[in-house]
Amino acid sequence: MFIEDSHKEYDVIIIGGGITGAATARDCALRGLKTLLVERGDLCDGASGRNHGLLHSGARYAVTDPEGARECISENMILRRIASSCIDPTGGLFITLPEDSLDYQEKFIKACRDCGIEAEAITPEEALRLEPAVNPKLIGAVKVPDASVDPFRLVDANILDAVRHGADIIKFREVTGLVKENGDVKGVQLGDTTIRSRQVIIAAGIWSAHIAEMGGAHIDMMPSKGSLLIFGHRLTRMVINRCRKPGNADILVPGDVVSVLGTTSDKVPFEDCEDMKATSDEVNVLLNEGIHLVPELSTTRIIRAYAGVRPLVVADSSASGRNVSRGIVLLDHEKRDGIKGLITITGGKLTTCRLMAEMATDLVCEKLGLKIPCTTARRKLPGSEKRKSGKDPVNKRAAVGRHGSEADMMDFNGKGGGEIICECEQVTRAEIEYAVRNLGVRSISDLRRHTRVGMGTCQGSFCIRRVAKVLAEVLGTPDKALELMNDYLQERWKGMSPVLWGDTLREADYMHKVHRK
Repeated sequence: MFIEDSHKEYDVIIIGGGITGAATARDCALRGLKTLLVERGDLCDGASGRNHGLLHSGARYAVTDPEGARECISENMILRRIASSCIDPTGGLFITLPEDSLDYQEKFIKACRDCGIEAEAITPEEALRLEPAVNPKLIGAVKVPDASVDPFRLVDANILDAVRHGADIIKFREVTGLVKENGDVKGVQLGDTTIRSRQVIIAAGIWSAHIAEMGGAHIDMMPSKGSLLIFGHRLTRMVINRCRKPGNADILVPGDVVSVLGTTSDKVPFEDCEDMKATSDEVNVLLNEGIHLVPELSTTRIIRAYAGVRPLVVADSSASGRNVSRGIVLLDHEKRDGIKGLITITGGKLTTCRLMAEMATDLVCEKLGLKIPCTTARRKLPGSEKRKSGKDPVNKRAAVGRHGSEADMMDFNGKGGGEIICECEQVTRAEIEYAVRNLGVRSISDLRRHTRVGMGTCQGSFCIRRVAKVLAEVLGTPDKALELMNDYLQERWKGMSPVLWGDTLREADYMHKVHRK
């Protein structure tokens, strides 16, 4: 359950509420371990919520990282089975342009097939029939089993399953130290609160290096910044990739009703990771390159820009973001550094989160002398269970699209439950009540991650006052509505500032006029 504090002793404490931490909490709880997950902010508030939402087929890595590609296609198939409510099975298309090489396409197809990835060459004419928006100058195309995945839903589903199997979750509390006795890690320090455990797993992304230092271990990590753009509508049905060596703006992912263009890759200092923003220069790079994939991007409204940080473990400090392995790194600090009770799981990709969790939990069980098999590859996540047949009312359909079978737990018939609060995303009061009750929502930014409130075309311009009023009422603090709204608008402004021209500038000006004091 979601708690503020704890005086229990746990088998395992997991630090980090992104997808790796969430999946690990689920695996540990399913194996019967007394589990606590600690997150300094909201769930999915770091790199897990700042990516393009691609469920990798592995095709992108087939040429350069066959092992990673095989992991991706295997986990792709597993997640389609257990997390169907989080996934849009779009399929993917790798296109070759005149300035690229058909020789690379041939190499690409062979590498995919060697890794067990279905890769089918199709003619440019067939590609344009499937996707009329792609660059008509293409000279080759390959179909692969890529898909779109909502990272926020995937994190929520893992956390819900963990909680329902006994895990505790503490959000908005930062780990300030690791508890050590005779050189062994025995728990975590949250300010003045000490919470003890038999094992601690660090799953904190790029911040894992800092937390490991608290325990006396060093991890040589390189923050790799990736910036992305969100466009105002869904331009393609399929994921569109550039069939060449990885570069800037070589992928466009359709997600819900928008399109996400990514990404850049730049080495940045650790001190910049706390406040990562896309810059105007990065926006220009993405746009200038992205129009080679889909020319219509040049005339499509940009909703916002954002950036995340990849947690890359490096051996060569001179390496750049694109030539460092994106592979899974599991560190047993007892064997590596002589520090018992401490494990780090990092690297990898969103697609491999379940596998990373299995690896980390296997190691915990080994340390605890337990032989409990992993079941996460077979058990469906909450929301992906089979629903009873029947027609949903109109005001429930969007919630079903986001939460699958979990929408049946929402009270649309209660007082005001069926009222639509956010028109763009069709979010009702019932969905807001569910998010507060089940996911520990405290602010509108939290609510956005769990329901898509304010993520539609108007970016909250028309609904945010109603959202703030309803959320404040549900939280039991009706006098805090204005404070909730102002905090949200200030946060959302950061993502709009790098793309303030044309329609986006007009919208920002309108939003300011509507909501200024």
